[in-house]
Amino acid sequence: MRKTIIFICIIAITTIACGAGGTPTVPSTPQISVFDSTDTVYGFFPSPPEATIESVFQMYKDFSRHADIVLLQKGIPWEEFLRSSDVESEQVTDIKNQYILAGQNNLEIIQVVDPLNGLNRREFAGLPENWDANFANPDVRASFTNYTLRIVREFHPRYLGLASEINTYMDTYPRDAQNFVSLYHEVYAKIKAEAPDTQVFVTFQWEDLNNLFIGDPSGGTPYQTKWNLIEVFEPNLDLWVISSYPFTAFDSGSEIPADYYTPLLSRTDKRLAVAEGGFTSLEVGPFHGKEQDQVDYLNAIHSQLGGRLTFWIYLILNDFNLDSYAKMMKQQGVGDDDVNTLGMFASVGLRKFDGSPKPALEVWDSFRK
Repeated sequence: MRKTIIFICIIAITTIACGAGGTPTVPSTPQISVFDSTDTVYGFFPSPPEATIESVFQMYKDFSRHADIVLLQKGIPWEEFLRSSDVESEQVTDIKNQYILAGQNNLEIIQVVDPLNGLNRREFAGLPENWDANFANPDVRASFTNYTLRIVREFHPRYLGLASEINTYMDTYPRDAQNFVSLYHEVYAKIKAEAPDTQVFVTFQWEDLNNLFIGDPSGGTPYQTKWNLIEVFEPNLDLWVISSYPFTAFDSGSEIPADYYTPLLSRTDKRLAVAEGGFTSLEVGPFHGKEQDQVDYLNAIHSQLGGRLTFWIYLILNDFNLDSYAKMMKQQGVGDDDVNTLGMFASVGLRKFDGSPKPALEVWDSFRK
């Protein structure tokens, strides 16, 4: 759902890098980091409202008024990193440029390494055609490990995710789930050997974890939380991190139960975070949404989890122009199904496409202040 949005931004940033010439240098970590505070830090995905370079620059400027951080969720260049972590990589250059742009706007970065398709968590993203699509594959494990260690060595992230919404994949492929879990524990140990202060996590899709998706392949009972899919990663979860798009489960934000997120508080004493989420402000496909629903969604998370959140990522600041994205996506060979899925999130922003605020933006800013 999200990674495809981001690739537009990546293309633009790559263009910037090529225009600048040479290899960009990652800015040094600020002496006073937002992560040093005990307060929740707030941010968005770097997803511009339109697929243009100008839109990317404006997006980062707008972020500086409404956010502290940016979350980069990148796929893995599988073949590049098969043999080594020390390779020339255009993607690493892309990330460096995003660090530069973020730093220019007083923003810091959280990274998530993402092996799966952001528009379909039941499949790998960009895997070579001749590779077996599972986490038992030695090539998959080697590339995942090498790329992750390169991110650690190059960028020294304070927070690093090793997959996004992994429970969706685990539900679909329970036999392969144990292979990912073992890979996570192996890579976690290697990260800690080099960077013991890096906080490592994996994200879990909250609606799916609670059996609230229509057609859930696990066939679970609604609200019987599948805690085992989280706890199998212990003791190597430095914090528990979820995503939540409750408009896929409820017709309005006011229907979100008062105890919807609170089970997390008693299940773990570790820090919590929201790595992505939102509520549509318009009717889209089978889903319902109004601007007030975004307000109700923000208030639900804040009232139920606010005191325990380390960071909170809302998906996008601005609604985006789906026509602009669709044109670029089709040029990249993305199918109509993925384009249509992306369209479900076009109106999740806290501002309209033209930048005018929706009521939820004032609520978001009040929490951040």
